[in-house]
Amino acid sequence: MSGLIGKKIGMTSIFDENGKNIPCTVIEAGPCIVTQVRTEEVDGYKAVQLGFDDATEKSATKADQGHAKKAGTSVKRKIVEFKGFDAEYKLGDAITVEHFAEGEFVDVAGTSKGKGFQGVVKRHGFGGVGQATHGQHNRLRAPGSIGAASYPARVFKGMKMAGRMGGDTVKVQNLRVLKVVAEKNLLVVKGCVPGHKNAYVIIRK
Repeated sequence: MSGLIGKKIGMTSIFDENGKNIPCTVIEAGPCIVTQVRTEEVDGYKAVQLGFDDATEKSATKADQGHAKKAGTSVKRKIVEFKGFDAEYKLGDAITVEHFAEGEFVDVAGTSKGKGFQGVVKRHGFGGVGQATHGQHNRLRAPGSIGAASYPARVFKGMKMAGRMGGDTVKVQNLRVLKVVAEKNLLVVKGCVPGHKNAYVIIRK
């Protein structure tokens, strides 16, 4: 699936032609620079490697600097490979937000917000142990039993327990493109996308 790298700006809402208020997310999508072209002869598959968001020379390794120099561009913070582009691109070409059109559907992937170490009620939606009465004073949000007794004498893998929550790669599919603002490199999609403000997202169609 072809696509672009973007940065989540934040959420807002717009009105459609029927006067309905639609929640949407604004994404700064591109321009992305072609930093490498994968070919069948050399790499065994066809793909285009895109770079987004300039990094400082100071923060880049010599390898990154050499890689960017070959493409005739500056060092990029985020580099992702995409397959499925119809057009043929060469090193240094720029792909803009006009790659997308209003009305089409896209998939947006990003890293969800980290929540830290959370209990079973927040992490897995447990209901707790019931009422807060009948002698029960400290078990309201406890996980309860995690197994039987001498058989199986272990805790099964995948048991829902408290633990680190968030910070996962999440993909939201079939978000409709509501608006493409080419002069500002902005893409407005219906609904929400994973990640905090200014987080990198990958938009595919």
